[in-house]
Amino acid sequence: MNEIVTPPALDFTGPLDPASPALEALFGVIGEGAAHREFERILPHEPLALIRKAKLGALRLPVEAGGAGASFRDLFSVTLRLAAADANVAHILRNHFTFVERYARIPKDETQKRWRREVAAGAIVGLANTETNAKVVGGGIFTTVLQPDGDGYRISGQKYYSTGTLFSDLVLVRVATPEGKLASVILPVARAGIQLVDDWDGIGQRLTGSGTTVFDNVRVEPDEVVRDGETVGYGTAYSSTLPQLYLTTVNAGILRAVLADAKAVLKRRTHTFFFAPAEVPTEDPLLQQTIGEIASNAFAAETLVLATADALDVADRLRTSGAPTEAVTEAAHEAALRAARSKVVIDDLVLRSASQLFDVGGASAAHRALNLDRHWRNARTLASHNPRAYKARLLGRFEVDGTPLPASSFF
Repeated sequence: MNEIVTPPALDFTGPLDPASPALEALFGVIGEGAAHREFERILPHEPLALIRKAKLGALRLPVEAGGAGASFRDLFSVTLRLAAADANVAHILRNHFTFVERYARIPKDETQKRWRREVAAGAIVGLANTETNAKVVGGGIFTTVLQPDGDGYRISGQKYYSTGTLFSDLVLVRVATPEGKLASVILPVARAGIQLVDDWDGIGQRLTGSGTTVFDNVRVEPDEVVRDGETVGYGTAYSSTLPQLYLTTVNAGILRAVLADAKAVLKRRTHTFFFAPAEVPTEDPLLQQTIGEIASNAFAAETLVLATADALDVADRLRTSGAPTEAVTEAAHEAALRAARSKVVIDDLVLRSASQLFDVGGASAAHRALNLDRHWRNARTLASHNPRAYKARLLGRFEVDGTPLPASSFF
């Protein structure tokens, strides 16, 4: 592939700043080609190369470590803007930011310090977790097992839904240990025996590389293994709230894009029905009302996301300040509650709004070349990741009898 040339407006020489004009310009460049890439199924290697140059993946790293020292509110504000520009590109970074939080932002050993340096330099991390032969999603022991090999290990197995790994420098692989416990293995994607397969064929989020990753007798060094513990990685209570909220945030960003497209469609519409209440579409009170409803839905979605991000910041401050475990867990549970509640509401808002977009545009909005259906397809695919009904049921149980949400996996 030819070297990616950074557009002149994108000056990434200064310190990383979530509010910088260069970052806004970056999202503009990414957004310009989003619909075309999705229509032609052009994988977003160029946007990801620009994101590497911008060091966007280092947002949550401390300033002294080469990051922006961003809060969770900053992170999710940026994610909203990126998702509005291109939902595929935003989704690709979901597993990266989760990795940073679990294993790099506050490193516990020299290996994690190395990972933090790589992230600060622009490296992107993907994920290889799900095994399609598992009967229970999010639980149980993996068939990908660490097999002893001298002073290290070997792994063989196959993973699916490997979102982002196709574009990544490192991949986090979920494995079982020889003792039947759970662990994470972090490997360079270029390691011999790793094969990245672009076979994701979903109706939406088509460019996320969410397909198969194959591991064929891949060497694993001892310091590349992190075993789960009560305060380590996936073992930390409610450590999955971040990736859960991230998916919902991408949907909120799609809603922002729906609003932008709805306004553009209405403004260029030149004809209406003979029985419409106004001859000029932009003056039609029914179409104005529809735009107002979409705008209100977008506002509500973004407000819910940021309110949940604030709760994550509270839990993070307690955790890093050495607060009692009970206080940290209570704050983390509050964030998990907000994330689950937000999903239940936002999934409905974005799907409804993505349909209302066609009410604004009429039959001409259904032309395939406009690709406006991508918003509904992408949102529907994201919403399907984790069942809304199951989350609503557990939220209801909490309201009725105070039973806390599960502390792992989908919460």
